[in-house]
Amino acid sequence: MTEVTAEMIERGRGADPKVAAERRRLAVKIREAREKLTSTETGHRAFDVQLLQLFAEGRKSSGVVMLAFTLAIATTTTAWIPLEISLIWLILTSAGLALSYRWAVKFPRNPSADTNIGRWRHKFTFAETVQGLIWAGLGSFLGQIDAPGASTFALVLLLLVSAINTPITASIPNAAIGHLVPITLAIFAVLRPTHFGDATFYLTALACGMELYFLVLANKLYQTTLNSLLFQAEKDQLITELEQARINSDLARRRSEEANLAKSRFLATMSHELRTPLNAILGFSEVMKGELFGAHNVPAYKEYSNDIHSSGEHLLMLINEILDLSRVEAGRYELREESIALVNIVEDCRHLLTLRAKKRNITITEAFEPQLPRMWADERAVRQVALNLLSNAIKFTPQGGSITIKVGWTSAGGQYFSVRDTGPGIPEDEIPIVMSSFGRGSLAQKNAEEGSGLGLPIVKGLVELHGGTFILKSKVREGTEVIVVFPPERIMNALPRLDPNKPPPRPGEKPARGGRAARTAA
Repeated sequence: MTEVTAEMIERGRGADPKVAAERRRLAVKIREAREKLTSTETGHRAFDVQLLQLFAEGRKSSGVVMLAFTLAIATTTTAWIPLEISLIWLILTSAGLALSYRWAVKFPRNPSADTNIGRWRHKFTFAETVQGLIWAGLGSFLGQIDAPGASTFALVLLLLVSAINTPITASIPNAAIGHLVPITLAIFAVLRPTHFGDATFYLTALACGMELYFLVLANKLYQTTLNSLLFQAEKDQLITELEQARINSDLARRRSEEANLAKSRFLATMSHELRTPLNAILGFSEVMKGELFGAHNVPAYKEYSNDIHSSGEHLLMLINEILDLSRVEAGRYELREESIALVNIVEDCRHLLTLRAKKRNITITEAFEPQLPRMWADERAVRQVALNLLSNAIKFTPQGGSITIKVGWTSAGGQYFSVRDTGPGIPEDEIPIVMSSFGRGSLAQKNAEEGSGLGLPIVKGLVELHGGTFILKSKVREGTEVIVVFPPERIMNALPRLDPNKPPPRPGEKPARGGRAARTAA
């Protein structure tokens, strides 16, 4: 988690205006994208606008090419028709192209809400119909001329114009129809089929079939364009939702940081405000318990002093455990590592708790592997781990039970420390509860002393800070075994003792290292 900054403290838990504005903007984009996805092909304004924009862009980009093509056709037609008629047709065609181009240029790139989309669609359809009529007029006129090649040129010209304009007008189906229908009628006028079965009839059927194919092709291109717009809308919706999820994640992270700041403030305040009066409570209750200024007139007062002192120590222990757990969870527990002997620490902790075990008639058995080398760890943390585990074992073991303590090697070359008791055990489904903060099993609540439920989480956190592993095994009515494993990286392997009679090593020769038998305490 990132560090809490002064800006977070100043801002508090209030909403960030920039974040709120960004969330509103993304909500609008998501709503628009969803409206696109749930609307029909002509039922949403955004799709209609994009289709008209595609038509306008196509007509603008093809304006110069179509003008050059028209000029070439007008020049070619002078071989069959007078120059004056070719010039008149060229002027009419250029006027139609100019009208279509002008409307395409005037169509706004980003239409406002009051822009009449239907009116623009009608304009473009009208312009394409006019151009279709002009081209159909030229083809019909050429088809009426009784000259070699005129009818063939007219037929090829009409089919070529249909093929050129079909991709341009495909984004507006009515415009495509308005352009192709006059040309199809002109083909009939050029070929003039007389009866079924002659060559002209089949040629007319072929030409009309090609016009029908162009119409189907325009519809397919329209559907493809519409599907592309649909996929684009889905992609925009996905991107917008991802951005919104990122903002929500950032907001949740900020709230988590602020909650962590509030928790840190609370723990700091509790540490100071509670420990200060606790020092006075523990000090004065100890004075009263020891009767330093004279015996109590009422014997019950001494018992009350003992209760006050015990309660104060319990509360101080609870505060220390909460603070330790919070530091471990926040990753702020600093290990003061040094060379320690695991066996010595476990033996010291067992000695401290021997009196408590004797009061409950509990037998403690030790199984320590000899000549274990020292390891690199935080002595205070390891001692706290051993004390917590041994205290729990004594607390949950009934009178007359037994506890087994083992310290030895692991198969990977590390060291382990285990505590096994003959207590009531923990049901398998309650192990996650026991390992959680303030969690206590049902059997523990009935048979054991009151506890905070923080011991095992603290032990697990301290072991994991050392890179080790915490293992809890338990069966009901058979007992519990807790195993703490320290990794091999923390074991200090001592070099073999120097032999005064052995010659010094040669240059470049590495001294031999001892095996497990040579691992002695440093």
